[in-house]
Amino acid sequence: MGDDLARLQSGLAAAYGVNTATSTTPHTVVVLPSFSVSESLLSHYANRLAPLEHRFLLALFLLRLPTARILFVCSAAPDDSVVDHYLSLLPAALVAGARERFRIVVVDDSSARSVASKLLDRPDVIDEMRAWIGDTPAFIEPWNVIDLEVELALRLGLPVNGTPPDLWPLGFKSAGKRTIRGAGVPVPHGFEDLRSVDDAVEAIDRMRSVDPDLGAVVLKHDDSGAGDGNAVIRLDGLEPPGSAMSRRRLRSRINRLEAWYLADLGLGFIVEAMVAGTRFSSPSAQVDVLPEGSVRVVLTHEQILDESGQVYLGCRFPADPAYAGDLGAHARAVGEAMARHGAIGRLGIDFVTSADEHQPWDIHALEINLRRGGTSHPFAVLRHLAPGAYDERAGRYVDDRGETKSYMASDNLVDERWTGLAERTVIEALQSSGLAFDRETRTGVVPHMLSCLAIDGRFGITAIGSTSDHAEELYAATRDAVHPT
Repeated sequence: MGDDLARLQSGLAAAYGVNTATSTTPHTVVVLPSFSVSESLLSHYANRLAPLEHRFLLALFLLRLPTARILFVCSAAPDDSVVDHYLSLLPAALVAGARERFRIVVVDDSSARSVASKLLDRPDVIDEMRAWIGDTPAFIEPWNVIDLEVELALRLGLPVNGTPPDLWPLGFKSAGKRTIRGAGVPVPHGFEDLRSVDDAVEAIDRMRSVDPDLGAVVLKHDDSGAGDGNAVIRLDGLEPPGSAMSRRRLRSRINRLEAWYLADLGLGFIVEAMVAGTRFSSPSAQVDVLPEGSVRVVLTHEQILDESGQVYLGCRFPADPAYAGDLGAHARAVGEAMARHGAIGRLGIDFVTSADEHQPWDIHALEINLRRGGTSHPFAVLRHLAPGAYDERAGRYVDDRGETKSYMASDNLVDERWTGLAERTVIEALQSSGLAFDRETRTGVVPHMLSCLAIDGRFGITAIGSTSDHAEELYAATRDAVHPT
């Protein structure tokens, strides 16, 4: 960490510390949904970058803190109907003054770059941001942090609640596996720091020698997210490990992967056994490493994955109580290990759980994500609209009324017939069907990423219920409520 950044970061604890419901100190949070990821991943989401940024408009719910001010940065202006709807969900006593406490900064740039990169090209906008922040305590809440976000922080003169870029490789798959293992948390059998198809063939052959019944492995690019760098290689029908024929056939199966995927193997990857069982789940946990170095387990989830079991689609909160407490303990151990390395802010840990019939669950940690993943914004909805706390040992969330809450969330409600549907139409459909979030019951559906309707008929929701079943009912009813034009 450079001296200038270190000086800024020394002020993070004070600025972060006043961002509470009881604070009497006006302060500013700069919400920076800047997706600084690999070029292949960025290009994959190029046409959806602005809607992905708009997911974090849910940060407007932070205005429930009476002294908080929000500066939200994005590449394209959100629809007024969405902003109005979010403000209407705040506590009634705060709605009137909330609009004066936030500003949306639009860079107006549709290129496939992170919004931090775009802002650095606009010193005039940066000057306007500095002027609006003024002398209030302030900090940047990023999606992730590389050199671009650091340069922006230096120009704004603000600390960043995120892990500095010199530690960013700790979130790569290889380094993450070593950290998890070092924290005493179980991981699937596999190998790290691989660079070629030959490396993969050698690693898989060695794994099969240990476990001849191994059915499949997963290749994972070191620097990847949301499952886009994962590829499953089936091992059925191969000759015994060690034979020249089995190696040739294995190499052939790997070489059938897409050219871009094979090219990115050269940047580093891991191979790990694909965990299986008659019962199987893919939970995750998130922890906050606070500025002074302490660790707080924020939540656990059940992830909803696609048919391949590799691509994230949505989540259920909280995780299964059968193992949620163990997930919390493992997540704390990994978080404390990362804190010792110097990590700051939000990080996620992905797990896999499996069990054969009538057997206890086996838990393995898969990877560490030094960023705000797909389970971050739904929890922000819950904790601001139904303030409370997650009990990491019991694996449940209790709000300040003593009521338990659950939710089901996704970024991927999609129907091609919805393409071009007005964002206001979806909001009105939720309201007219009685599904919209109700401030009194603290249950209902909160939509997000509605600007993606114009691209491919996609939007996201967080469906908050009093129980898991209630949340699932609200989620399922949403699709029927949004009629295609």
